[in-house]
Amino acid sequence: MARCLVTGGAGFVGSNLVDNLIKYGHRVAVIDNLSTGRKEYLNEKAKFYKFDICSPKIKEVFKAERPDFVFHLAAQIDVRKSVADPIFDNKVNILGSINIFKTAAQSGIKKIIFVSTGGALYGDTDKPADEKTLPAPDSPYAVHKMAAEKHLEIFSKIYNLPYVILRPANIYGPRQYKGGEGAVVAIFTYNIINNKKSCIYGDGYQTRDFVYVGDVVAACLKVANGRQTGVFNIGSGQETDILSLIGKIEKVAKRKLKFTYKPARPGEVRRSVLDNRKAKKILGWKVETVLEEGIKETINWLNKKICQKY
Repeated sequence: MARCLVTGGAGFVGSNLVDNLIKYGHRVAVIDNLSTGRKEYLNEKAKFYKFDICSPKIKEVFKAERPDFVFHLAAQIDVRKSVADPIFDNKVNILGSINIFKTAAQSGIKKIIFVSTGGALYGDTDKPADEKTLPAPDSPYAVHKMAAEKHLEIFSKIYNLPYVILRPANIYGPRQYKGGEGAVVAIFTYNIINNKKSCIYGDGYQTRDFVYVGDVVAACLKVANGRQTGVFNIGSGQETDILSLIGKIEKVAKRKLKFTYKPARPGEVRRSVLDNRKAKKILGWKVETVLEEGIKETINWLNKKICQKY
């Protein structure tokens, strides 16, 4: 049994990770300010600290919990918000991350796992981006994630801190909801089952690499259990345009999605797909959930939650 600390553990990906860590017998503590996380997602077996990651009280949590592993997922994750308020995005995604990294390094933990971004970091790609592809951020969000990665690398050298950086593609699945951490799959699936209209920003031929939340959680567990360090892309390796995504959602939902077109939004990339061969080779990780199956799981979850507000 390991002692694990998860920042953002009441959020979409974080809460799924917490559930799995507890399932495998680990002791888990969660730091989350509930700005986008949801109290209902908190596992009752996890110790919960309602703190902001920028808070000096973070040191108290590390002192009390003495974690072996830290999974850093807390973040401001909305590209549009980062464009509208880059100062706030900087505060959370750089300064908040530095607070976690430095405290972790000074606490003598075994390893820190930072869930960064691959979907935004590489910018527009004409082929699957691998870990050696030079970052080409198109938004403050991506710039700040890149800066956080560099700070972690520096702390690793100064404090001899083992780390893994995971760069996931566009994550989707149960517990991603359109009112908080909502991305395109969450919005479209919610709208189709509620007979609401959606918006396509741009011509609909922009592409994304969609990876199921369960596969991202599996990658987190693998790097915690292994000796591997470094940077790994976590994506499907498949490029899907938005109109094709709608077709898949309509097929699963067995109804049509109503939508209109609006101009493309600043800060969003045109093409995005990740090369996942390094994770396959070194981590033994691979995608287990294909897009259609993941969409089905997402819609099934939404149908169970249909009476709740999102």
